[in-house]
Amino acid sequence: MSNSFILEASSPTVDVHAHVLLPALQQMVAEADPEGFGAQQSLEVLRHGADSMAISGRMVRERWPQLTDLDRRLSDMDAQGVDVQLVSPSPSHFYYFAGEGLSLQVAKAANQAVREFVDRAPERLNGLGLVPLQHPALMVEALEHAVLECGLLGVEIGSFAATPGSPERSTVELSDPRLEPFWSRAEELGALIFLHPFGCSLDERLDRFYLANTVSQPAENAVALSHLIFSGVLDRHQGLKVLAAHGGGYLPTTLGRSDHAWKVRPEAHGCAKPPSSYLKKLYFDSLVHSAGELRALVAAAGPEQVLLGSDYPFDMGSERPVAEVIGAQLSAKDEASVLTGNAAALGIAAAAALSQRPTV
Repeated sequence: MSNSFILEASSPTVDVHAHVLLPALQQMVAEADPEGFGAQQSLEVLRHGADSMAISGRMVRERWPQLTDLDRRLSDMDAQGVDVQLVSPSPSHFYYFAGEGLSLQVAKAANQAVREFVDRAPERLNGLGLVPLQHPALMVEALEHAVLECGLLGVEIGSFAATPGSPERSTVELSDPRLEPFWSRAEELGALIFLHPFGCSLDERLDRFYLANTVSQPAENAVALSHLIFSGVLDRHQGLKVLAAHGGGYLPTTLGRSDHAWKVRPEAHGCAKPPSSYLKKLYFDSLVHSAGELRALVAAAGPEQVLLGSDYPFDMGSERPVAEVIGAQLSAKDEASVLTGNAAALGIAAAAALSQRPTV
């Protein structure tokens, strides 16, 4: 256990963006739907290109202990100055190609696996589960399983999901009316919804130079958040807690064009207020890889809306997340908000801290 957690248990430093790999889950899906699993792998090669796929495969093998071994994770957290991680499944576990029966089985298995993982170090970890975004009618059941049965703080979702078996490759966007029951139930439960893109509909246009990550991730964040904003989801569900990975991508600091469209285009007037005003209703992690961009994010969204995030342990994450926030030279108050205060205000804490809360 880190010294800072012992001395400052009331305000631990919390990393809200950290992943765990679940090999048994991948094996279950590969065996249950080999055709769908194979098609997904082929799609990944199309999107990333063979060179990037080979490099990513090597990276995952090298970081396998960090993705699966608890002791290595805790040691790395200590070195980083992180007291608590909010652990979510690797987005590779979304498996949005799965049919109804398998998709619900996958979500519940992931929820249980994350619960078992964080239970091995409840004073340092808490978790997020999964829901089948490709099947909106099943999302509430999976959410309730994650939060009510497994005691997780919420769920992780992608930026969109392809509809299985659709020849038109139609997608489920976050503006889809079929998601209304999910947003309502998440709001009622106080569940955190962690938006983390995986894959991009631009496909092979980004298949070189690792554009499938460097461009697609921030672009997908911007598209998904725009769907939430322009459709009025955040008007209808004002208590909803949505946390966007990667600093919200391209959206938070480039909303002038969206605000203009809201003023002059009637079809862009689905939200009650200018789009930029909704930044105060969203949360963002700090993972933007630039001190200047982090300062701009804090200025645009407000210091109360940004939380520490590392994307542990992937190579596109940060191995020094706390140091990078400190290096952004925010005010002392804003720095404390990002590192500790905002997580506490959102109720994000270690599982042990949550279980002990009534007696504090």
